[in-house]
Amino acid sequence: MSNFTSTLHPYYPLGIAIPDYKANTISTREIFAIFATACSGALLLALFFIRAVRPQISTGELSRALWFMLCGSIHLVLEGHFALNHVAGSNAVLSQLWKEYSLSDSRYLTRDAFMVCMETITAFAWGPLSFLLVYLIATAHPAQHFVQTVVSLGQLYGDVLYYATFFHEELLRGIEFSRPEGYYFYGYMVLMNAFWIVIPGLLLAQSGLATVQAFARAGKMAKRD
Repeated sequence: MSNFTSTLHPYYPLGIAIPDYKANTISTREIFAIFATACSGALLLALFFIRAVRPQISTGELSRALWFMLCGSIHLVLEGHFALNHVAGSNAVLSQLWKEYSLSDSRYLTRDAFMVCMETITAFAWGPLSFLLVYLIATAHPAQHFVQTVVSLGQLYGDVLYYATFFHEELLRGIEFSRPEGYYFYGYMVLMNAFWIVIPGLLLAQSGLATVQAFARAGKMAKRD
């Protein structure tokens, strides 16, 4: 990304207007190193908290709590930054991360209405609720599956709409938002977002099963009475 230093930009569709665009000043490697370090720090803090609250937590429950810690951090901090700022004209670190990702989807730099609305909801609804879920899972709170269902369904729905609007524009209108290099399209756009299809889908199934089992147990107890 840092190789594009001219006033022209590298984003697709070619020639699209990006007001106030500033080229990145740090390399792709540095951007990902900063992102990985920040995520690792957040997960480490969550791990200390969870182990302190519930030392005997299972590996599965711990993994679930850490997933929501990662979600909360990305949603509230990274996506919240996008929701509140015009990232194309900024060289803040988070803005530069968005400009790198936008090589796979330039709608983030043009302040596309869907992207702004979707990311704002994700940041300020699913972000705080994801942090709440870390606490609910760590304390084995009975409300965890209800909140997990709400957050996971919201994540899944938002991601499906994200893919749908992207491919609608490309397949039906011939508008390409991603650069032609495969690693931008498949690595950034497809793979990075696929996590929020697969994992929320699995967690929805888990919460659905837990709810069914809880009602089944309650029904058996009622019959005994």
